[in-house]
Amino acid sequence: MKKLGIIGAMEVENKIILDALKESGGVKETKAGGTVYYEGVIGKTQIVLARSGVGKVNAALCAQTMILQFGADFIINSGIAGAIGKGLGVLDVVLSSDAVYHDMDAVAWGYKICQVPQMDVFSFEADKKMVDKIQEIFPTLPEAKGHKLAVGRVASGDQFVADKELKARIVKNCNPLCVEMEGAAIAHACHLRGVPFVIIRTLSDMADDNEETTYTFNEETAAHLSGAILLAIVRGL
Repeated sequence: MKKLGIIGAMEVENKIILDALKESGGVKETKAGGTVYYEGVIGKTQIVLARSGVGKVNAALCAQTMILQFGADFIINSGIAGAIGKGLGVLDVVLSSDAVYHDMDAVAWGYKICQVPQMDVFSFEADKKMVDKIQEIFPTLPEAKGHKLAVGRVASGDQFVADKELKARIVKNCNPLCVEMEGAAIAHACHLRGVPFVIIRTLSDMADDNEETTYTFNEETAAHLSGAILLAIVRGL
């Protein structure tokens, strides 16, 4: 790995990494396509960090720019998500095995639900070596104490999931561990450019009718935990 790209959708998701970059020395800021990219070093790892903005298009454009303009040869998408998988709760952590779009429906054209038409894959697979490495590192982290790490599918769509019926439909269609709004688009861009990726998401809510109480209360806590875990992982590379 020559340069690690880190993408969070929101400022709160990137704060810990940005602070660490600034503490490690000089940070170069470059604005490209309306997004600010921060380049620096954490430990021995060259980093480029960006806040993509919310949603699939923002995320894909950010990943594409990171790869083509800033030379990222591995990308980690970090942040928060809604819990879908059984046995998972708020502030547990999901590590991607693969990613799909839960709002992609081209069934009328003969494709499976969630499958992007004319793609050579059904889902976008995360880098297995990095998944294994993170699984080894996670139990050793003080920040991880009391939190479960689960490996499985991440599902992305341009909607905030806060309805039990929608949640049940997503489970039936693609059976993910969590839902969010950017990961699959980043994975899609990485797949097309031949760049490995992984998604790490801390669960801020249960993606159901209780979202007003759980998400609002846990957004900052989950984002902070996600950033702290990611920083510890980067320092362990």
